[in-house]
Order: sequence, then C-alpha cells, then structure tokens
Amino acid sequence: MRLLKMMFVFVCTTFFLCCRHKAADGRGEIKKIDPEDFQAMFLKLSLPVNFADSSLSKKLTDSPLALSIFSQFIDDSLIQRHFGKTVKPRLYASGKLVVKKAETYLFIKALSPSKKILFVACLDKDGKFRTGMPLLIRDDDSELRYASGIDNKYAISVSRLRKDGDGRTFFVRTVYVYNEEGVFTLILRESNEGKPKTAQIYNPIDTFAHKHKFTGDYMQDKRNFISFRDGKNNSVIRFFIHFEKDNGNCRGELKGEARFVSSTIARYIANGDPCSLEFNFGEKTVHMKELEGCGNHRDIRCYFDGVYNKHKESVTKPAKTKRRSFIK
Repeated sequence: MRLLKMMFVFVCTTFFLCCRHKAADGRGEIKKIDPEDFQAMFLKLSLPVNFADSSLSKKLTDSPLALSIFSQFIDDSLIQRHFGKTVKPRLYASGKLVVKKAETYLFIKALSPSKKILFVACLDKDGKFRTGMPLLIRDDDSELRYASGIDNKYAISVSRLRKDGDGRTFFVRTVYVYNEEGVFTLILRESNEGKPKTAQIYNPIDTFAHKHKFTGDYMQDKRNFISFRDGKNNSVIRFFIHFEKDNGNCRGELKGEARFVSSTIARYIANGDPCSLEFNFGEKTVHMKELEGCGNHRDIRCYFDGVYNKHKESVTKPAKTKRRSFIK
C-alpha cells in the first residue's frame, strides 16, 4: 500500500513538472485561449505613450508571452521578419491601448541575446490581427537609436537617431496612423539629414559585377534609375535605387539586397527596416512596387514604384590603327 502511494505521488509530481515546463518555455502543447484572455495579458495604458529604446529590457509589469499563444492571434511573420525563422526570441506583453468600438494596439517586446525590439500589433474591433511594425530596435550591430510615441489622436511617431564622427545628432521622424483598410499610413516625414545634392548622384554599387541575367541599369531618365548587381549567389541580387518626382520635390533612395521568391520576382525585406519592395523582371523592364511603408527612405508624397527600362550598355570599339606605308 505504501508503495502504491509513493508511485501515485511520483506520477502526480512528474505530470505537474512537465505541464509547468511546457507552459513556461512556450514549446509544449498549450490549449487555445479566448481572445479576451489573450488581451487580458496586456496591461492597459493611457495616452499619450512614449517609448525609448533604453526601456527594451524586461520590466516587472511585463507578462511572459508564450510563442504558441502569440501565434494564435498574431502572424508569426511579424517576428520572423526581423529575427529570422531559427531565432526564437523571448516575448513579453508590455501594454495595450484600446479604442472604443474600434482597433486595439498591443505592445510586445521580443528579446534575443543580440537584438531587442518593441512591436506594435493592431487588432480590429473583432480582435483580428491586421498589421504590425517595430517601434524600437536595439541591435548589437547597429549604432542607430530609436524613440517612439503615440499621441492623444493615436498618431504613432518613430524617430531614428544617429551620430556622426563629430558628435552631431541626425534624425528621421516618421508619423503613421492606422486606417480602416487595416494598414499603417505614413502621414509625415521630417529629418535634419538634408536632401541629396542635385548636382551629382553617387551610385555605390556601380562598379560591382553584373553577370546575372537581370543585372544592369534600368532607367526612366538620368535621375530615376535602379541599378542591379550580382549578389552572393543567384538567389540574391544587389540593388541601388534613386528617384526624383514632382520636379525634384519628392525624392527617394535605397541600397540593399533582394531575394528571388520566383524565377522573375525578387523582394527586399531587411532586419530592422519596415520597408518592403518587390521587383518584377520582364525581358527588358523591371516593375518596382512598394509593399510596405518605406517612409524612412523617401519623402512623404511619393513611393517606390514604376516601370524602368533596361539600359543597353554601349560597347566601346577598339580604335583603328593606321597602316604604315612603306612605299616611297
């Protein structure tokens, strides 16, 4: 009888520890929870709200958020886009803002050994996830710093800060609002970095190799072009974009790497950058489309879009040498 009691205690203890382990690390099977219970994990905040990237460490008011629970209500791509598919950051529910009979803003911290990000995820009035973006980013490989805030009208500002070698601080501030279509719309961009000079455009990848079939220069004119060069393998292509619209009053510029998702379509998605672009290659053209807000790389009233024609390289013919006459 005593032996049976000991076995019963052992089984119960083992079951309890296993369940606790599964709930704690987020990798075990956890039953689905109701949307109300999910949102109840987030502490209610009041406007206005301000965030600094120095606050990205875990706080006592933050609630641990298992990935299996997070995935029930928010698209995994929001995290994977910035951490990749192999890194599983620790997630924390850090607060919420509820607009009566409208959307709800959830603030989620994602922490890994090398990167810390505060995301905002927006749910519609029915509790369905619609969109999200990073507000603060601390990356060990970057000298950029971020600050963010939400005012009394639910306008979301994101400020990216950097210092040059002389200690001067430069900033790019973008302001977004959530609209009825379920996306964040850029309504303001301001910066003290200044606009590029009109006299000359420097192409930083101009001298790189271009053996891939889609590499080369695609142009509308001399001040509106996309340069593509070879990437580290055939599935990656380097690019540099410069455009000027509205008589030069609206400009954009971006350098990066795009990855092919099909035989003719490549997409730019980079860690720490909310911007997303798609390049659709034809035989002699490329169609560029802005998939998500690239306000950090352009003025507010223009977008990364349009069709560009492939520029035919001029072939320099060798100079003809005159034959010497030996007839006198």
